[in-house]
Formats: sequence, structure tokens, C-alpha cells
Amino acid sequence: MLARAGAPVVFIGRPAFVEVVKKNGLLLDTLQFQEAVRVEASTELSAARGAEVVLFCVKTTDTAATARDLAPVLSSDATLVSMQNGVDNAEQIRAAAGIEALPAAVYVAASVPAPGRVKHGGRGDLVVGPRNEKTERVAAAFARAGVPCPISENITGELWTKLLMNCAGNAISALGRVNYGQIAASADAGRVVESVVHEVFAVARAAGVRLARLEDPQIALGAALKLAEQMNKATSSTAQDLLRGKRTEIDSLNGYIARRGAELGVATPVNHTLYTLVKLAEGRS
Repeated sequence: MLARAGAPVVFIGRPAFVEVVKKNGLLLDTLQFQEAVRVEASTELSAARGAEVVLFCVKTTDTAATARDLAPVLSSDATLVSMQNGVDNAEQIRAAAGIEALPAAVYVAASVPAPGRVKHGGRGDLVVGPRNEKTERVAAAFARAGVPCPISENITGELWTKLLMNCAGNAISALGRVNYGQIAASADAGRVVESVVHEVFAVARAAGVRLARLEDPQIALGAALKLAEQMNKATSSTAQDLLRGKRTEIDSLNGYIARRGAELGVATPVNHTLYTLVKLAEGRS
């Protein structure tokens, strides 16, 4: 969307992606339009040299290693935006490479059915924060590209709200091999979602975190089910990873809640169960 709006964008990806994009452009198959967007693409991290803004979009399993590899080519005045699942990527990036990243909570249902093709399934907005010169510049760039990007003074709470949504749906979609709409339509799945939400809320409170826009577990449950309805045709990223035989991000989702709960003395049996079952399914228990 940034490239489509005229921003000079360079993608960094794997060879199969780069080959297709260089030849045909990046095909955006969205709810509003289909269009091949011409962009530059490279397989080398060195392509980030001189960039004003770097959108850090790797899986959480690759956060530390990629941050270390990126650090030597990153300009001293560059802004790095962590557009990842989970709540502690900025801390991991800082610890691994000394880079001060801006965290972003991203809400978009998308899949990659083939290299160089993005299938958009719902929403497409993000939240950054707190308000400062960097976040204002990033938010303005996304707004010009038609991507809503409000700035929050409670970005930690925003990340935890996104974490709650992921914990409520990702593993269930993956283990049940269903889309979000099927979860929202199932009373039994709804009860599992409710248990997950209450556990995440309890861990957040114990950690001193105030979830953004979610004052209590019942409001959070309603928001999680509403999000599932908004993205009803989409399957979770965890489901997509399992289908492809790839490592999932479950350690940063339900697994994070299980570990943090244990540290804080908060019981999280449902989150721990979902985490364990996904790890077994991916063969990495």
C-alpha cells in the first residue's frame, strides 16, 4: 500500500518471492481491488542501507537473529517499526542489537497463497505509539497510503490487546483447522475463547498492564468474537504455518501467557493446553 501510494519501497525476502516480484510485481488481491504493484526487491539485508523507515516483519522466532544481522546496515537515524505478533519484540531487538524499535499492533487478515501474491481477508490497520516525532512521521506515511494508523499513549496496552486477540483465535483455528467465522459460530469454541480471554486478562492485571479499550474480560470476549466475525473467512497465521510444516509463533502467543502466568502465580490451564497441543502438532514439543 505504501508503494502503491508512491513511496519508494524495497522489499527484502526469500529468492522465490524476489524472483516473482521482480518479474511481475507484487500482486495485491484485496477486498477492494486487485493490482500488481511494481516495487524493488532483494534477497539481501544490505538493501536496507540508507532506508529512512524499516518495517520489521519477520516471525518472532527470528527476531533476535535478524536484528543482529540488520544492525550493521541500519542508518543511525533510521526508524525501525516492529510489525510483529507478541508483546516483547522491541525488547528483544534492543537486547540483541541495541536498536530502539517502535512497536506496532497490526490488525490485518492476510495470506500468501503463492510467492509474490498477497491475499487480503479483512481489516488492514495498525496502532503505533507513544506520540513523538518518529511515530507521527510513521503514522502520516501510512495514512497517506490509505492505512489507518492511530497513535496511542498506551502502546503496551495495545500490544496486549492484540495478544489477547491472537491467543483467543490463533491456536483454535490451527488445531480445529477452521476459519475465524467457524470459531465465532460455535458455542463450544466460544467457551474456550472465554476461558482464554479470562486467563490473559488475569495475567495482564498481575503484570500491571491496562489493556487498551478492554476494561474487563466480558468486553474483551465480545471484542475477540467481533474480530473473528470481521475476519470470518480467514484462518490464523498459526494455522497457515502448521499447514506448511513451518515453525509457528505459539511461543510468543499462548506460550507467552503460560510462561508469564507461571512467573506471576496466575493459573493459565487453557492457554497452556493450546500452547502444548500446537507444539505437539508442529513436532517441537
